[in-house]
Amino acid sequence: MASHGARSRSGGRPTLEEVAARAGVGRGTVSRVINGSPRVSDATRAAVEAAVAELGYVPNTAARALAANRTDAIALVVPEPETRFFAEPYFSDMLRGVGSELSDTEMQLLLIFAGSDRERRRLAQYLAAHRVDGVLLVSVHADDPLPDLLAQLEIPAVISGPRSAGETLTSVDSDNYGGARSAVEHLLARGRSTIAHITGRMDVYGAQRRVDGYRDALRDAGQDVDELLVEPGDFTEEGGRRAMARLLERRPGLDAVFAASDVTAAGARQVLREAGRRIPEDVALVGYDDSAIARHMDPPLTSVRQPIEEMGRAMIDLLLTEIADRRPAVSRGLERRHAVLPTELVVRTSSERS
Repeated sequence: MASHGARSRSGGRPTLEEVAARAGVGRGTVSRVINGSPRVSDATRAAVEAAVAELGYVPNTAARALAANRTDAIALVVPEPETRFFAEPYFSDMLRGVGSELSDTEMQLLLIFAGSDRERRRLAQYLAAHRVDGVLLVSVHADDPLPDLLAQLEIPAVISGPRSAGETLTSVDSDNYGGARSAVEHLLARGRSTIAHITGRMDVYGAQRRVDGYRDALRDAGQDVDELLVEPGDFTEEGGRRAMARLLERRPGLDAVFAASDVTAAGARQVLREAGRRIPEDVALVGYDDSAIARHMDPPLTSVRQPIEEMGRAMIDLLLTEIADRRPAVSRGLERRHAVLPTELVVRTSSERS
């Protein structure tokens, strides 16, 4: 059997011109068919597709991307150390959502870590060379210079969670405020009266909003907010252990803890157990993310579910829209879009007295 390449008159890879000659149409018509243009008759499309199949023509996507000033690549940038990326389910869930949404496109996904100064400098050089069509930014802190760099380079970008209420980049987030409120309201409804909160990193806007939701839920229930029950954390397990130890020193009579992540809750649980506190009999415990950690913890952890995979898919949808119109938002006369997805409290044994 002859190979596809043998069908080419040149003896090499079939060319666009040879497809056009076989189909009896012009080169531009073949290009329109390959790129899915609707400005081609059904009969012409069928003839071109038959010629493509007969010759075994494979479009040169790299050349097409170059001609269109595209790279057909998207970077998922994580400004965190690799160790945190692989330790926390949030990142793997986000990556899963992004990957599933990209699977139906020709875009390649690049995973880039930028947790150190050296990695950030290298990333800045990479982005300045416009080697990607767009960027997804995950886990960005308030003082991170990367978003401003992307704006200066006019690279389409979507951020997972705004840096502030005045975010200038397109963003996708979950309802951090509402999720925190639902957690605290649940604890209050279960008769808990001394509810502590272990926060996330406070240079992350989402963590700030969770603190706001915690405080407002208490105030609306007629309770004073005891700031000694609020302890800074950093979304990590070790941070949860440290914060829980400090809270027990200051407020040994606390009867509930709302942690800013499931990983943090796991650290808090260890300290509570070591201190002889039973969960949920003595202290109710609620986490955030509804990750696999929550389902497999002993006892199973009540947690606020944020739709992380759906957030990843939404980020890709918005980024592809940004890429389709590369002009800056100012020249388009449009405001950046900010999508906020709903959260849901998933109740398990850790917050329910038997």
